[in-house]
Amino acid sequence: MKKMAVLALISYRVLPALMGGQKCIASFYDALSNETTVTLAVAKENDTTSGNNKIAIQNFLYNHWIGLLNLRYVYRLVKIIKKKEINTIVVEHSYFGWLGLILKKFTKTNLVLRMHNIEASRFRDMQKSWWWIYQFYEKWVCRKAQYLWFSSPSDQDWMIENWGIQASKCTTILYGINNTEAPSNAERLLCKKTLQNKHQLNEETKLFLFNGTLDYLPNTDAIRIIITEIIPRLDKTNLNYRIFICGNRITARWEKVLIQYPQIIYEGFVPDINLYFKGTDCFINPVTLGNGVKTKLVEALANNQDIISATTGAKGIDTKYAGEKIQLIADYDWQHFAQAMVDYKNKLTNNTPNIFFTDFNWNNIVYKAMESIN
Repeated sequence: MKKMAVLALISYRVLPALMGGQKCIASFYDALSNETTVTLAVAKENDTTSGNNKIAIQNFLYNHWIGLLNLRYVYRLVKIIKKKEINTIVVEHSYFGWLGLILKKFTKTNLVLRMHNIEASRFRDMQKSWWWIYQFYEKWVCRKAQYLWFSSPSDQDWMIENWGIQASKCTTILYGINNTEAPSNAERLLCKKTLQNKHQLNEETKLFLFNGTLDYLPNTDAIRIIITEIIPRLDKTNLNYRIFICGNRITARWEKVLIQYPQIIYEGFVPDINLYFKGTDCFINPVTLGNGVKTKLVEALANNQDIISATTGAKGIDTKYAGEKIQLIADYDWQHFAQAMVDYKNKLTNNTPNIFFTDFNWNNIVYKAMESIN
């Protein structure tokens, strides 16, 4: 069998990989490069110096908002495919699926679409008037691709049922982690002490965390919910608490709002988010918009952190991976969400199941991806 050689088309900035979605892409190809030849053709705004030196990275593509201009680069991409003997094209998201189809026609390669979300549904949630046009395109390109990799089994099942996508060409390729076991309780307590000392918090203060890319609508809406729905309810109780909010790309307006709340510790982008996953008691996820797997929940489970989440926000995380780590609250039931935070008690013996660390390991994920094509 001929060895797999991959060209990935990436339509936006993922390097340097700072947030969950960027890490999902960069880490996957880092792991894949240990098994086969990997070339990345990425949007111009990517920093090629921050990538893995085993991966050939070329940043000449236009991003997805003006992606049709990449027609001028079809010949250049075909030359790369032939020179490097590429036999598999992976398109990250559906945006450049059309470009993958053109390249497949000229080069007779395998074509994979890696679906991190159902983008049409996301655009609908963002109230984009043209979402239905994108849905028509996305449905068409998914039907044309030879293989589909989904980050969420619920998205995969939805497409099979509602768009008539062939189940035989679908595989769930999870968002991975690098650690093979949960951090120890001693390590978590040390991280908590670090945060307590930094912010002069006493040991009785419950520490909650929310993080993400903060200009992304589902996360922006979650911040609104924290401020308008959750904090007013918590403040009617005797709970001693702080909510850490971490993430990048927040708007100046929202940053100004957050720093007005003494109950919130706004940290912005932090270079080591694991310190906050380990050092806070519980991750809160009042996300009710969007689809796909929430990478923040994968990172929380990897750090053995308990989670309180709205039902929609936890889609894509199978109960066998979460065990008792996730407490689900019905969407928009903020009274019960706040009460769950009040009632929360950290159970140091309640660990993330071992199967999580097996199935979410990047090496195992890469093997599954390669098998799906072979």
